[in-house]
Amino acid sequence: MTRMEKPRIAILGAGPVGLGAAYRLVRSGTAHVVVLEQHRWVGGTSGSFDLAGVRVDYGSHRLHPVCDPDVLADIRMLLGADLLDRPRHGRIRLRGHWIHFPLKPLDLALRLPPGFALGVTGDTARKVFRRNLRSGKPETFASILEATLGRTICRDFYFPYARKLWGIAPEELETTQARRRVSVSSMPQLIWKVLSALPGLRRPGSGRFMYPRRGFGQIAEAFARAAQEGGTEIRMGATVRNVELAKNSAHTVHYEEGGILHALQADHVWSTIPITTLTRCVQPAVPAECLQAAERIEYRGMILVYLVLEQPQFTEYDGHYFPGADVPITRLSEPKNYSGGTGPCDRTVLCAELPCDPCGAEWTMSDGELGLLVCDALQKSGIPIRVPIEQVVTRRLREAYPVYRRGYEVHLGILDRYFEDVDGLLTLGRQGLFVHDNAHHALYMGYCAAACLDEQGRFDRELWRAYRRIFATHVVED
Repeated sequence: MTRMEKPRIAILGAGPVGLGAAYRLVRSGTAHVVVLEQHRWVGGTSGSFDLAGVRVDYGSHRLHPVCDPDVLADIRMLLGADLLDRPRHGRIRLRGHWIHFPLKPLDLALRLPPGFALGVTGDTARKVFRRNLRSGKPETFASILEATLGRTICRDFYFPYARKLWGIAPEELETTQARRRVSVSSMPQLIWKVLSALPGLRRPGSGRFMYPRRGFGQIAEAFARAAQEGGTEIRMGATVRNVELAKNSAHTVHYEEGGILHALQADHVWSTIPITTLTRCVQPAVPAECLQAAERIEYRGMILVYLVLEQPQFTEYDGHYFPGADVPITRLSEPKNYSGGTGPCDRTVLCAELPCDPCGAEWTMSDGELGLLVCDALQKSGIPIRVPIEQVVTRRLREAYPVYRRGYEVHLGILDRYFEDVDGLLTLGRQGLFVHDNAHHALYMGYCAAACLDEQGRFDRELWRAYRRIFATHVVED
């Protein structure tokens, strides 16, 4: 690369982080960018597609008010009037009762199961009058939550939900899971979160979210379009086969498109694909220690089951949450309710989320069998489907959630240190950094990566490490 040439950046994956990085790079004019995406749509699991005339997402997604101001300003600019301001209106099934989510003081007072309320009261009192005695055992997700929120909330909500979501016992989860996945870390914080819904105490944006008129994927589509207008090339249906290193520097990406193998030379390779996949793609092969570490890093899969119903609306709620072990699904969303009723007036679509492992029995079920499983779950929960089901469609996500099993940081650290020492190679995003973040976090990561590259094509690793410390403080917004 001569002094006058712009650096060439190959970005692996057209999810929010890859598109955010591409958009910022071409807008600043600091690089030529090519994005390789194996699917035929942009956004990854933050994308959308049409089903029976309804725009649906890959699960339940919202744009939260805590989004970074620069990212939010760009989203507002790109979407304009299509970015809607919507009220949160969901509910949680708790001991057979439905409680509004986000939690509301009046709803809790009228609908909270008496036994649960007494249990929480007792847990709070015991915590006030009991000294904080340490057991001497290593802390886990389970021990931290039970010490801060009490036995009742954990045993009735967080623990069974964790077992379904990640497929292992709460005691086997690392403390990192509690920090990244639970937005309150003490009973006073939980009480304040409930009280903040009251008039006069409500924070700006509390109880609300933003959502694009044409589905959550409209955000990724807008970033992709803007990046392409700035000169980014996005190659769809391009599956990465290997990343070639020479003298410990990344310089060529080999990918397959339409059955033909291509080579893409680059000064920098930014990978948003799963870090385990990248480990197996590197040529020459990474050290055996890295391959062994990759084998010990786990992801939890998920099946999304869509039911097309012959009715204009199933319920008034945008989302239902099922923490209990008596039903297999964790969440049910109704996309039309997110966008204020956008879509045909004679049908609606439900999206049920079923966490499972790709080697499990659910993964091999037919669409019809999965539809019956969801219908049975809703029947047990007191919200049965009473109209004809026009269609059942499924989508399978092999790497939906990172699993923070105890000790995972040792294995992840081995891979992290290896890739950090490779010149021109960067791992980022939800999959690349093995984090359970929201889409707005991913966009922010892309922006930060772009900010680390100067006009001479030099990447500031120290600045990136500082950003990594910020990323570690992210907490998932439900």
